[in-house]
Formats: sequence, structure tokens, C-alpha cells
Amino acid sequence: MTTTTGVTEAEKAPRAEPVTKAGPSLGARLAARAGGGAMRVFLVLVGLFWLMPTIGLLLSSLRGPEDIAATGWWKVFTAPSELTFDNYQRLLDNSTITDSLFSTVMITVPATFLVVVIGSLAGYAFAWMEFPGRDWWFLVVVGLLVVPVQVALIPVSELFGTIGIFETTFGVIMFHTAFGLPFAIFLLRNFFAEIPRELLEAARLDGAGEIRLFTRVVMPLGGPAIASLGIFQFLWVWNDMLVALIFADSESPPITVALQQQVRQFGNNIDVLAPGAFVSMVIPLAVFFAFQRQFVSGVMAGAVK
Repeated sequence: MTTTTGVTEAEKAPRAEPVTKAGPSLGARLAARAGGGAMRVFLVLVGLFWLMPTIGLLLSSLRGPEDIAATGWWKVFTAPSELTFDNYQRLLDNSTITDSLFSTVMITVPATFLVVVIGSLAGYAFAWMEFPGRDWWFLVVVGLLVVPVQVALIPVSELFGTIGIFETTFGVIMFHTAFGLPFAIFLLRNFFAEIPRELLEAARLDGAGEIRLFTRVVMPLGGPAIASLGIFQFLWVWNDMLVALIFADSESPPITVALQQQVRQFGNNIDVLAPGAFVSMVIPLAVFFAFQRQFVSGVMAGAVK
């Protein structure tokens, strides 16, 4: 509508001022920057605090038994001449420790491999294959997660004694495999179930069978979760002492039992115990740091899904 003066009603109406969002105040920006810097400093301090026992054990393993008995490991910062590799030479000359490292590897590697392979196959079956009682069997697997290891020690010992695998490396491997499978199946089944169904159907239309579908599609996509499972299982089996103390061969015990026997038999044999404990610790740490990228990817993928 136009008035006699040629001015429209819309032009007469007061115009609304544009609304601008107020940015963060100077104090808020300073607090955010200070918080980020403080968080980095805090994380660095936490990392150093977490590594302090490992650093202390390393420095202790490089000192002579007299120096260890006299002062703490931090003395090396003022007296670096105390550092020596003689302890590691004694460790290599100790056949009990070296044989126990070999026994630990012979237990840990097969137990980890079997859990990863069987858990992957079972996880795929529970996620994408139809068979009678699938959901009920999966509930049984979930229920096995809450069964503590201590409950099974006596009945499994009797069973292993009956079939003749008590105090053998094979028996320890079977025990770790059996108790590692429920968590492996639960983890991988939930991860595999998040794979898009359209992707699997497209592979089936191209003629892929279940084996080819599992090896060419599911396994590559589930790589981060499988790597995370392998790290968990490796660390658990390598650091285990209870199961090894009961089921392992007393003539060739794993490193954890061998170190415990050294403490019991030779209370002041610190020149062997310190490097042996450090070697026992540094191997799983090296495995973790070597696969930390896959581990973080698996954890983040599981969190997002």
C-alpha cells in the first residue's frame, strides 16, 4: 500500500536490528587456553607417574646388588658410574629365567592365537548366521563372563588330571583359551553386528560364500577390534601367575612363577630378579606400543558404534 507521499507502509515500519551473537568474552578465552595448557601438563605428569615404576625397575636392573641394598635407584642421577650391564649377563647365565621366558612365549602365543581365531569365527556366526537357539547360546556366552577363574580351579584340575594334561603346557593353553573365549565372542559379535548388512548382501550377490565373506569382508573391517582383543589376551596370559602356578609344569614354569621361585629360594638374589622382572615387563609393553594404533582404533570404533 502506497500513501500520497509515495512512501509504502513497509518503508514506514521500523526495521528490526540484525541480531548478532556475542562471542566468548576475553575471560572465557583465557580460561579455555589456560585449561588446555593445564590439561596437557596434567597428562604429561600422569604419564610420567605411570612410567615411574618401569623407570625405577630399569635403573635398578642396571645397578649392582651392593648399590641396590645401600641406596635407592634415584641415586644413579648423582652417581651414574653405578650403571652396569653385569646383571643382564647374570640373567643370561641363569638357565631357569631364560627357560621360563621360552615357556611363557610357548604358552602366550598359542593361547592368544586360538582365542582370536575361535572368537572371530564364533562372533561372526552369532552376528550373521542363522541357526537354532542362536540367541540363547549367546546368552550362555554372556553368562560365562561373570564366572571367576578361582571357581574353576579345583574342578578343572580334577578334569585335567583325569585326561592327563595337568601340569603341562598344553593344559595351561587350554585353560587360558577357555576363559578367554567368552569375552572374545562377546566383543567381536557386537563389533561384527555393526557391519552394514547391505555390504554383506552385495558380497553374497557377487557369489561370495560364508568363508570368503568372512575372510575378505568381515576380517578386514574387524581388524581394529581383533587387534584390541589380541592385545588384551596377550597381556592377560603373559602376566598371569595364578593359573601358571597351578597348571604349569614345575620343571618349565613361566616367567612369573620362575621369578616367584627365585624370591622364595634366594631372597637376596636381586641382581637376577631386577633384570628378570624388567624383561618380563618390557615385552608386553613393547607389544602394546607396537599395536597401540590398532588398539585405539578398536576402542574408538566400539565407542562410536
